Amino acid sequence: MKKTSSRLFAALCMLALCSAQVVASAAAADASLPHLVRKDGRHALMVDGKPFTMLGVQAHNSSNYPGALAKVWAAVKDAHANTLEIPVAWEQVEPVEGKFDFSYVDTLVAQARQNNVRLVLLWFGTWKNTRPQYTPAWVKTDNQRFPRMHDKNGKVTYCLSPHGEETLKADTKAFVAFMGHLKKIDEAHRTVILVQVQNEVGTFNNARDYSPKAEAAFRQPVPQAVLAKKKAPPSVEGGAASGTWSEVYGPYADEYFLAYSMASYIGKVAKAGRAVYNLPMFVNAAVRDAVEPAAPWKNNFNAGGPTYDVVDIYQAAAPDIDISAPDLYGKESDQVTGNLTKYQRPDNALFVPEMANAPYFARYIYQILGRGAIGVAPFGVDYADYTNYPLGGKTNDKSMAEPFGKIYAAFRPMERLWAKWSLEGRTSGIAESDERTPQTIALGNWNVTASFREWQMGSRAYSANKQDFPPNTEFPTGGAAFAHIGENEFIVIGQQIRLKFGSAGANAGKPAMYLRVEEGQFDASGKWVMERNWNGDQVDSDLNLPARPTVLRISMGSY
Repeated sequence: MKKTSSRLFAALCMLALCSAQVVASAAAADASLPHLVRKDGRHALMVDGKPFTMLGVQAHNSSNYPGALAKVWAAVKDAHANTLEIPVAWEQVEPVEGKFDFSYVDTLVAQARQNNVRLVLLWFGTWKNTRPQYTPAWVKTDNQRFPRMHDKNGKVTYCLSPHGEETLKADTKAFVAFMGHLKKIDEAHRTVILVQVQNEVGTFNNARDYSPKAEAAFRQPVPQAVLAKKKAPPSVEGGAASGTWSEVYGPYADEYFLAYSMASYIGKVAKAGRAVYNLPMFVNAAVRDAVEPAAPWKNNFNAGGPTYDVVDIYQAAAPDIDISAPDLYGKESDQVTGNLTKYQRPDNALFVPEMANAPYFARYIYQILGRGAIGVAPFGVDYADYTNYPLGGKTNDKSMAEPFGKIYAAFRPMERLWAKWSLEGRTSGIAESDERTPQTIALGNWNVTASFREWQMGSRAYSANKQDFPPNTEFPTGGAAFAHIGENEFIVIGQQIRLKFGSAGANAGKPAMYLRVEEGQFDASGKWVMERNWNGDQVDSDLNLPARPTVLRISMGSY
């Protein structure tokens, strides 16, 4: 009996050990998947176990078919991008209910590997720019089963309701099938590193859904999870600590309720998808004005989306969404800076999944990556016969990709190093403003003043014509990103900018000097390779980075 018991005990121990190994292996496999990490309020996207800087481009909406991909890959190559963002539409993977076709996804993932490019897949499901046009025809045409929102007068609107239970069930089923297929074909390769759930959600012309089901929900108490994250704005007098949406949020109640409704819907879709394949997920926003003080919705932005003022509500309602991210199309530099500032939070990684592909937007890459963003992607970078002017550039050829490609080519050898420095809080960035005025940033015991439209030798005072500016500076193009890699050592990458280093902090009052300014690049192993050392004329007028994006390794000293 004792012998039998001993054997049984040994067998049980072996079974427990095997089970533990299976659990450990599963945990290790999951840890090897792309995921976000946070350190002291900063963030990094981990890809293959190391921080990764996403130097991305996004294809046009209708380039998501195998026959169109050749024109996409050509532009990706010219842009020197390491990541492609591209849609996967519900209508193309489930044209007939219950019958899934992932042949496009198979082709896309295979070609991405051939081109050595990572993928961010954009699920165009219930909403794309608030509209239902990427839903299958069997969804679009059945308003009884898949209800649309109502306006205040009870009239049916164009936008699908976030209170449609059958819509949610059908979208979730398709998304789960999509994520399951991704796991099957890509878990071992990790070509796909992020997934966007829906696209620029919300609605135009209405602050919220006024359908009977929505009205009933609006009259319910605000969920505790939302109350814990989102307080009433200071302008709301007498806002209750708890109660209905109107009682707590006053004139903001409609838009906040719609944000919660949209986020709850998206969160359920995301949760179901991540249960199948746990990739990081995000939502993108058609942004509101980031400069004017926040005020209740006045039909001046599409209500319900993850605008900066409702990020807290999205976090409460959709905890399986990792990031709320701004899409940047407003060309004004103060709007760009304002949105970057409002979306970069200790609890929200900075990521710009879309921005205009007009050439003057290229300079913002320095500011975005310098601020510690996990990535950035200009929109509409492919060679389909289509341009997104006036929201983007006027051309669809190499001249469109080139301004971004030159910067990405300089960043590519540092894509891992830069992400590591960002996570450590070592980076900062500057983009030439619309006013083109000088800017100063602090870098430890040094400060750097940036000026623009300077010739490379001497000051403008030397020019007989004070309006004689360098070529190709008719509009703002200058920018620089900085990595503080040692106490007195910096990596700088930039273009069309003059940088003057000065003493600050512990060095204040001491004259600053350039001990060494090397131009070069990092190789694939992360080793610095010098091309030449700047001295004499190249530093006498401080550091003048040319139109070609240039990488410098700078050592500073004082005396």
